[in-house]
Amino acid sequence: MGELESIRVFLAVAELESFAGAARQLGMTPASVTRTIAALEDRLQLQLLVRTTRRVSLTSAGALYAARVAPLAQELARAVEETREAQGMTAGSIRISAPMSLGVEVLPTVLTQFAILHPHTHVAVHLSDSFVDIVEEDFDLAIRVSGPPSDKSTIWRKICQVPRVLVASADYVAANGAPKMPEDLGAFACLSYAADAREEIWELTKGSVQRNHRVEGTFSANNGDLLARLVLNGEGIASLPRFIVARDLEAGRLVQVLPEWSLPEIWLTLYYPPYNQLPLRVATFSDFFEQHVLTVCSL
Repeated sequence: MGELESIRVFLAVAELESFAGAARQLGMTPASVTRTIAALEDRLQLQLLVRTTRRVSLTSAGALYAARVAPLAQELARAVEETREAQGMTAGSIRISAPMSLGVEVLPTVLTQFAILHPHTHVAVHLSDSFVDIVEEDFDLAIRVSGPPSDKSTIWRKICQVPRVLVASADYVAANGAPKMPEDLGAFACLSYAADAREEIWELTKGSVQRNHRVEGTFSANNGDLLARLVLNGEGIASLPRFIVARDLEAGRLVQVLPEWSLPEIWLTLYYPPYNQLPLRVATFSDFFEQHVLTVCSL
């Protein structure tokens, strides 16, 4: 292994304080990582790491060496990435934030197909239904399902509208009936989706008529998959993106409630930090994701 690769392995061990952790991150065996570090120390005639039964730590010489070579390694990686991008090749890493339900439902196929076409790009995905400050937390891209953008510190790209539906289980409707008007919802168990897991207001529209219903049921949650499972269990009615419940609607396990009434628009949107120009790897992933969603996914 060349010295530059040896440095990369050394820095991974130093950061993770673990040979096994570095091996997992780099796709190597722990034995190979150990041999690489031993060879580097032999070439330098220095002990860089102290190994104990619990952790790996830097010696004073190792700390000095890491401080000097880390910027060089970062600059080299950046040079490789910029050279590849100049030739139209994507490389480097992309840190993506995405909501839990969409991430589990949509991203596996996207990531698998993207990796086939762009094997030199590493994609790290963070799933959360909470709002993530992508500038503060250093994300390259956020995928969000939400209302109109309000964040002035980012730029965004609307992909498509995400239909929402009121749903209940077929068994629940058979046992309790179904509301015929929004005013009837007060007589039914309703489940709330809210970021603070407290309550939700359904703004229902039919033509020029609007009715609001404050959801005050037994359950509330900040995750659509959990609410969908509770609805399937017969716990009541919930407002959910269609892509979460599409298969259950098609199979007849769920039925749409008040189908003539619509909920406010929400959009699938890509958010970016305030780049002057999108890095090629981010632009390429964005285009790939949009094409997949528009041609394959039923949002």
